[in-house]
Amino acid sequence: MRKISLLILLLTTYSEVFSQEAVPISKTDLESKVSDNNLQVKMAKKEAELAQAELLGTRAMYLPNVNASYTFSNTNNPLYAFGSKLNQARITAMDFNPDNLNNPKSISNFATKIEVQQPIINMDAVYQKKAGQVKVEALNIKTERTREYVQFELKKSYMMLQLAYKMLETLENAKQTTLANKKVIDNYYKNGMIQKSEVLYMDVRISEIESQIQTAKSNVKNASDYLYFLLNENSDNKVLKPTESLQYTEYIVDSNLRLNDHRKDLQAYQKSLEAYDWMIKSSKAKFLPKLNAFGSFEMYDNKVAQFNANGYLAGIQLSWNVFDGLKSKSEQEKYKAERSKAETEIEQYTKQSQLELSKANRQIEDAQTKVSFTKQAWEQSKEAYRIRKNRYDQGLEKSADLLSAETLMSQKELEYQQAVFEYNVAGEYQQFLKK
Repeated sequence: MRKISLLILLLTTYSEVFSQEAVPISKTDLESKVSDNNLQVKMAKKEAELAQAELLGTRAMYLPNVNASYTFSNTNNPLYAFGSKLNQARITAMDFNPDNLNNPKSISNFATKIEVQQPIINMDAVYQKKAGQVKVEALNIKTERTREYVQFELKKSYMMLQLAYKMLETLENAKQTTLANKKVIDNYYKNGMIQKSEVLYMDVRISEIESQIQTAKSNVKNASDYLYFLLNENSDNKVLKPTESLQYTEYIVDSNLRLNDHRKDLQAYQKSLEAYDWMIKSSKAKFLPKLNAFGSFEMYDNKVAQFNANGYLAGIQLSWNVFDGLKSKSEQEKYKAERSKAETEIEQYTKQSQLELSKANRQIEDAQTKVSFTKQAWEQSKEAYRIRKNRYDQGLEKSADLLSAETLMSQKELEYQQAVFEYNVAGEYQQFLKK
């Protein structure tokens, strides 16, 4: 019953995986895919768009501020009553009577007012705008670096998909080899030439390979789903299949390779320092004179929607912020401290990046050595299996020894494919780090 249940489970899973549509994809197709659809790239772009939206607020440094209002009031306050009547151009000689001045009747006032404030020179706002522009530039550069990272991740995931299919192919070939050997062993057993235990050994090996094949199929689907995730595409009932097989690619190793100072992430960090410089200048500029113009046009009447009297006011104001309770000074110190912190973080990040680049070079060398050794071991295991197979066919080897040789050969082939994958990934990572 356990065997039957296992068989049903394997058949069900096989049906689920391979009833899906196989979508072929090449490395060229992948490179032509628009990486802007990637969610990580989208988030970086939205961050830059947010900074651009914040930058729009600096337009207030040169655009006028215009307000319009319509106000109704009713008062018997002597001062406001006389002023309202004066604004309405309804003052007569009788209004100067002391009794009327001291005890006026209540008066209604409808006032329409348009106010305009026009900035002329505000250096602190000018420097704030400069800081905002630099911030936008930094985030745009960061977006470009994010796009480069996603492109590297796409290449890595594509190679992971190639490896998954290669391992599945290797295990399928191992299964065919084992089934061919099983036919020979079954014939030997029928003729009484071997014991039942040797047939059971072969059955165990086939079950082991079936289990590995099932895991390999799951790895194929996992790698395909991850690629779809990076591309931000729907993976329902679809599985990607690479048109090229996993191949060893030669990468140049330079132990003296130095970090590129113009790498986009480093450029973005330097831009952040520039933004802090502008913010410090903005804080200092708050003590500089500010020149602003202002004006208003007013219309008054004691009846609604009537505008029988009007007047205007216009002027220019030159002002200084002589002392603000050390608020601006504290702001300067804050920006200086943040800049110093950012400078230290950049130094640390730069040194870590150089270490990462050197490490990547060593990883390529180590992976290259591993490829050589695993390839040699694979070739030797194939030769060992060939020799044991010939001796087994001549009745000079046990089936257990043949199974051991076949298992070792399959294992070494898988190790070789894994080593090629690790080498190619290390090479692509080095290319990403040195851009």
